[in-house]
Amino acid sequence: MNKSFYGENVFIENAAAEMIYNKVKDLPIIDYHCHLQPKEIFEDKPFDNIGEIWLGGDHYKWRLMRSVGIDEEYITGSASWKEKFMKYAEAIELSLGNPLYHWSHMELKQFFGINEPLTSENAEEIWDKANTVIKETSMSPRKLIADSNVEYIATTDDIIDTLEYHKLIAEDESIAAKVCPSFRTDNLFLYTADGYKEYIQKLSECSGIEVVDLTSLKTALKNRVEFFVSMGCKMTDVGIERFPEYIGSDAEADSSFKKALSGELLTEKEYDAFISNLYVFLGDLYKKYKLVMQLHLAVKRNASTKLFEKLGRDVGGDCVGNPIKASSITALLDKMEMEDKLPDTIVYTLNPTVYYEIATGIRSFRNVSLGAAWWFCDNLSGIKKQIEVYSETAAIGTFYGMLTDSRSFLSYARHDYFRRILSSALGVAVENGEFAPAESAVKIAEKICYYNIKDKLEE
Repeated sequence: MNKSFYGENVFIENAAAEMIYNKVKDLPIIDYHCHLQPKEIFEDKPFDNIGEIWLGGDHYKWRLMRSVGIDEEYITGSASWKEKFMKYAEAIELSLGNPLYHWSHMELKQFFGINEPLTSENAEEIWDKANTVIKETSMSPRKLIADSNVEYIATTDDIIDTLEYHKLIAEDESIAAKVCPSFRTDNLFLYTADGYKEYIQKLSECSGIEVVDLTSLKTALKNRVEFFVSMGCKMTDVGIERFPEYIGSDAEADSSFKKALSGELLTEKEYDAFISNLYVFLGDLYKKYKLVMQLHLAVKRNASTKLFEKLGRDVGGDCVGNPIKASSITALLDKMEMEDKLPDTIVYTLNPTVYYEIATGIRSFRNVSLGAAWWFCDNLSGIKKQIEVYSETAAIGTFYGMLTDSRSFLSYARHDYFRRILSSALGVAVENGEFAPAESAVKIAEKICYYNIKDKLEE
């Protein structure tokens, strides 16, 4: 096998893995959770340079650059895109094993035809080569989507979003990929955030319901879910720090919500009563409208207060959070199931130390699955670990597969990254005599990489 720098068989372990990979590498991409902006897809403005594409909003890269001591001026500051790119090159050549090293070089190869290691010495040359490709191809969001063979994109959208660009995209027959919104509820639950009362007022306005208590809030949420469904929504999501350890009644949740609206701080029990009650209510709506509920767990947001105060959210200041109690997760799922309000659900954990507790707990419920290796876990060893845990606690052939969870239009290379790692995991089992026949391994890979999530979205 060719093991040259990012050769054709990078991450491919053996001949069986190569055979499996060749069967799945060209399957269409279904990106069922990402942070691409519908406005950018619709407007389709050509990119100017690789610095803009790579560093315009990618807080993965910002975080790496800070870790090697690069000044913020060259990360989120006013330095030119070229200066920022040069600084990123300095950081990347020190980053053996970091997934950004893998992704960056896979992106250079896939989208720019550049197959050499990026270093501070050749950064100027690669800058020129990449920018020549960008100019000659008029590289733009839609072209990257089409060139990556993307079939479906689920963006991440706040529940008060107008979805105006989703409507425009749906009306534009030149866009082959289907672009649909996801119903994201984080801001509904983050009652201590600045402007929470104003946020609820906006919910009142866009739902046509004056939200003053739990009853009116639920009516407003029902209206918003129905609006999102009318715009093609199939996925929902939440990714807040807290997971409820107590399930509250309507009366308790109503009291908590009214206190939150008045600006009072809630106790942990009061907060749990509020969010858990809404989880159950929303679960019922999601089941009714055949929406998939995604729970992103064990994240710590804005760990650096100084960074948050300077730059705000989503700038590279988040990290792995404390383990979520598996008993709390199963208690909430059990409550939903007992009341016939449990939708198809995917559970992700940013803290891998609780994989087995979560994986075994959620598989006690027929329609709840373990999600892909998320965020800090979507690296080489993290993806292998997630595949291992899923395989050992359920039927790996039922896994919904990879998603980008990204703001970058170049991140579709991560699907190739995943397909290579998955093919190798299956290929090793085949060549070790642990699994047979090889055709069954191919079937598993095809289902994971494409057909499982495609079938779910078409239900």
